[in-house]
Amino acid sequence: MIMRPAAGEVLHFSEDSDIRLFRPHIAASARRMEALVWAVDAARAPDYWFPRQCPRAMVWARASSSRADRARLIGDGGGERVHAIEYGWLPALQQVKLFAYRLPAASFRPIGAESHALVAREEVAPLGPPEPVGDLLALHREAGIQLRLYDNLWPFWDAAAGSTLGHSAIRMRNARPRPERVDPRRPSDPHPPTLIG
Repeated sequence: MIMRPAAGEVLHFSEDSDIRLFRPHIAASARRMEALVWAVDAARAPDYWFPRQCPRAMVWARASSSRADRARLIGDGGGERVHAIEYGWLPALQQVKLFAYRLPAASFRPIGAESHALVAREEVAPLGPPEPVGDLLALHREAGIQLRLYDNLWPFWDAAAGSTLGHSAIRMRNARPRPERVDPRRPSDPHPPTLIG
């Protein structure tokens, strides 16, 4: 089963299976100091099919995306979306017990430049008990999302952020350190950097 909200619902993903009431709080990674309850719609639910602390970078095709960017970052591996994590996070992805809470959509409003998330400013009660999300690798496959493993996420993310594709990254502070940039104009660099595709 694809873990997405039904009509009139939004989702909150958590490793905690015992949340009875969602209370507004200031997230540790918040850019704005406002107490909120966070959720996502069907389009952005796949961004959270990961352990909470897992760094991930994601790209997806949009109508305005160039053919070159699609070929370079999505390729011909199938689907219109790519999620990338680092090799070191694969065991956690395979072992985490993740739960989805269905919440009433009427309590939430879009936030962010591209309305990437939904927020409520008051307490929200789940519509029912949390649902185990299950096998995250299988979930990606069923949804037609390429899941890629990289030694280091930063080159992929830098390429995504400079592209015409839709893109998002979460928990990048937990990724491995950014590799040193190499200036290909310097003769001492025997191997100029290449773009991951």
